[in-house]
Amino acid sequence: MALDTKRRRRGGGRAGNAERRGTATIEQMPWNPPINIDRPVEPLGEEGVLAIHDGAMRILEEIGIEILNAEALEIFRADGGCDISGENVRMGRDYVMEKIALAPEKWTITPRNPAHAITIGGQHLNFGNVSSPPSYWDMQIGKKVTGTREMCANLLKLSQYFNCVHFVGGYPVEPQDIHAGIRHLDVLYDKLTLTDKVAHAYCLGKERVEDVMEMVRIAGGHSEAEFAAGPKMYTNINSTSPLKHDIPMLDGWMRLARKGQGLVVTPFTLAGAMAPVTMAGAVAQSLAESLIAVVLAQIVRPGAPCAIGTFTSNVDMKSGAPAFGTPEYMRATQMTGQLARFYKLPMRASGVCAANVPDGQAVWETSNSLWSAVQAGANMVYHAAGWLEGGLVASPEKFVMDCEILQHIQRYMDPMITATGPDEIAIDAIREVGDQGHFFGIQHTQDRYTTAFYAPFLSDWRNFEAWDAAGAVWTAQRAHQVFQDIIATFEAPPMDEAIREELADFVARRKSEGGAPTDF
Repeated sequence: MALDTKRRRRGGGRAGNAERRGTATIEQMPWNPPINIDRPVEPLGEEGVLAIHDGAMRILEEIGIEILNAEALEIFRADGGCDISGENVRMGRDYVMEKIALAPEKWTITPRNPAHAITIGGQHLNFGNVSSPPSYWDMQIGKKVTGTREMCANLLKLSQYFNCVHFVGGYPVEPQDIHAGIRHLDVLYDKLTLTDKVAHAYCLGKERVEDVMEMVRIAGGHSEAEFAAGPKMYTNINSTSPLKHDIPMLDGWMRLARKGQGLVVTPFTLAGAMAPVTMAGAVAQSLAESLIAVVLAQIVRPGAPCAIGTFTSNVDMKSGAPAFGTPEYMRATQMTGQLARFYKLPMRASGVCAANVPDGQAVWETSNSLWSAVQAGANMVYHAAGWLEGGLVASPEKFVMDCEILQHIQRYMDPMITATGPDEIAIDAIREVGDQGHFFGIQHTQDRYTTAFYAPFLSDWRNFEAWDAAGAVWTAQRAHQVFQDIIATFEAPPMDEAIREELADFVARRKSEGGAPTDF
């Protein structure tokens, strides 16, 4: 298909001037992280919740988790509430519940732009960009390629541009043209200068974690005490399922806990591979692997802000390939949401798919994933824009398409849609029209028509003949043109020049010192 260069300019919501810096390309909805006004979907009855809780507790009591980090082992041993044999740590349920009760039910992360602070917990719903794929695909290149710094920076620009993306996860694509020892320095410099939203640190060795914390502190203009007074950033760690936590991730987890930063633990449990083939068993195992990390954080710093995540899905039993956006994935997410509320901990979910290109499969699997996160009452939704091929590929077209879905969700949560006051019941308008005519021209409609309904920036609502006459441009092609337009007109958020120079000086110094050690 040839790319259409005469894309229609069609509104997608009404953004205020403060949120329109560099946004002449499309009209989008304003920055407004949704409040989830719906009751969560709860597939488990009370007995089911207690059964999965009991399963998670029995795993911790009877089987234990392998803690490969020696410092973490000593912290568990010194606290005195665990049974430790070699690297295996077991703990009783009363001890677990006592420790996780110290974690707050809700906490706020404040980035360098306080207007983009987000709240984790309660009914708050926040979406993040795709994180960590090694490869990249777009329609202009036309094939899967290795990620570069330019590709990573362009995806960061999309992350800043779209108001429906609320936090910026890890590298939106791994820039493999930068040496691994200094990659974190260059990407964090780009992230902190091209965006002003909440940022993330990878727990991949002390140097990377300490460098990122220092760069976030500099970017925010904070003293050491101000930085540690409340979360300014966050990390996500994954257990090594089944039933292990590795050395570098726990090292970073503890470092961030000591500094009071946001902590998210997300086991990657694929039912039938790294977890039982039954979804209840996979969820119970995932919870056990999560909760031991929360316990560790509370020993290190009582009250440390923690969230538990779910990445429980299934494999294709014919090929062993991971599957996402499946009915089982959706139910596992909803079940984890019930248990997160049981433990009074915020919850992370993901917007994921197994599709290889931004096609119909990509849309339905991602939509299933995103709506299951909403139904589960998730507070952070990772990979909500741009993810393909089970997390191996980032795509700007997919990013733009996903943002249309995210805006749908944001609008869906607008309480004005379900308002039931006299103006909304509209008896006078119904009386005025009666059984003759239509509602298009009456004043009640004229007063509201610009904001009454969601207006897409990507969907094409024309009939086939009009769409065909305009060039028959398919959705992914339109998304590609939106991406190109955004990059061409992008303006980075303002940053004090002295802070920018301090960041650059820090990067240069750490590079001269060798950055972070690598295995090669």
